[in-house]
Amino acid sequence: MPEPYDPELGGPAEPKPYDPELGGPAEPKPYAPDELRALDRAHVWHPYGPMPGRQEPLVVESASGVRLRLAEPVDGQRELVDGMSSWWSAVHGYNHPVLNEAARGQLDRMSHVMFGGLTHEPAVRLATRLVEITPEPLQHVFLADSGSVSVEVAVKMCLQYWRSAGRPEKRRLLTWRGGYHGDTWQPMSVCDPDGGMHELWSGALPRQVFADAPPDGFDAEPDPAYVTHLRELIAAHADEVAAVIVEPVVQGAGGMRFHSPAYLRVLREACDELDVLLVFDEIATGFGRTGKLFAAGHAGVSPDVMCVGKALTGGYLTMAATLCTSRVAEGISRGEVPVLAHGPTFMGNPLAAAIASASVDLLLGQDWEGEVARIGAGLRSGLAAASEIPGVVDVRVLGAIGVVQLDHEVDMAAATRAAVREGVWLRPFRDLVYTMPPYVTGDDDVRRICRAVCAAAREG
Repeated sequence: MPEPYDPELGGPAEPKPYDPELGGPAEPKPYAPDELRALDRAHVWHPYGPMPGRQEPLVVESASGVRLRLAEPVDGQRELVDGMSSWWSAVHGYNHPVLNEAARGQLDRMSHVMFGGLTHEPAVRLATRLVEITPEPLQHVFLADSGSVSVEVAVKMCLQYWRSAGRPEKRRLLTWRGGYHGDTWQPMSVCDPDGGMHELWSGALPRQVFADAPPDGFDAEPDPAYVTHLRELIAAHADEVAAVIVEPVVQGAGGMRFHSPAYLRVLREACDELDVLLVFDEIATGFGRTGKLFAAGHAGVSPDVMCVGKALTGGYLTMAATLCTSRVAEGISRGEVPVLAHGPTFMGNPLAAAIASASVDLLLGQDWEGEVARIGAGLRSGLAAASEIPGVVDVRVLGAIGVVQLDHEVDMAAATRAAVREGVWLRPFRDLVYTMPPYVTGDDDVRRICRAVCAAAREG
């Protein structure tokens, strides 16, 4: 094996000192914070960021409970309460002893083995658990690498189902505006085509069918005109549409908008009548975030295909899943190509699967509904003052989600600094300052998060 190359030496770098206790190279010397930031700026691409980077990221050295510990103080703060659950995934907080033990136990057995031609208990146990807790018709589980990949798999399932049924012309997707489903190709095609993050690719992506965005308001009465609009659009395109795909109840990164569950029932009825599959993207809403275990529960309906991710592993490792009904699975298996043509290298990763099972059991073994309701009550109380801030046009809460919407684009740098001064980590975007705290966040920390959201709204 070639030795590491050192550009300053013009040849192989000096080998790392050998550590007899480790049985290999000694641990590298840690970077100083300034050095780490300089290397980060030069080499590391961050989400939705330029290269080289322009903003100075905060350096996190560890995390525990609901707190991120910084490598050095920022605005007098060395620890920040995490108001984001690391993009909605770390629902149990950080460094949780149950999940740590699940990881250690699995590492002692195997961290990975290919899934082609092999199987193992962690994957089987997880798939069985997901079938048990998701809506009844969902019986079959494809373990994917990430949420975006799970949506790719869901689309592939639907397209291949219709191809196997002798109707290959049904290959478009229908969704409503304001959605977000991920950053890979097919998911980008069903994100909002005009105001979304993927407008850049509008000429190259598959052309899908878009309904108007659902009317705002979780508790609002369904709008008859909008119901008619949905039904007529699905009917007009039923011969070419393979599936309707939506985020149930909460549109996440597309705008943190809440809509009536009644529209999910409309979609279910229309899809049944017109022979179209229905896909729910529960990547952000699954595992209790909206107050139901899955957002579909607010409507009492089941999709043909469901995507889950984010909180699946409690934020420890990347893993997602696509579940489908027997109708979909058996339909694919009857086709000219009787297999689902997808198979990631790390599919069914045993380390991620073991942690995911532990995370699901940890969630369901406690009063998660009570905890989500408690956080929601704290957010309603603490964010009420935001409605008086100049420039705020809406304050809304659902489950453990709190959103403050402004009448202008957020100054992310200023808003972030304001939150950090309050001892909280937030990540505003577009015209929104919002929070999705871990379910283990205490009442005092919920109040602190609310103060930070208000401060960010004032200064952003």
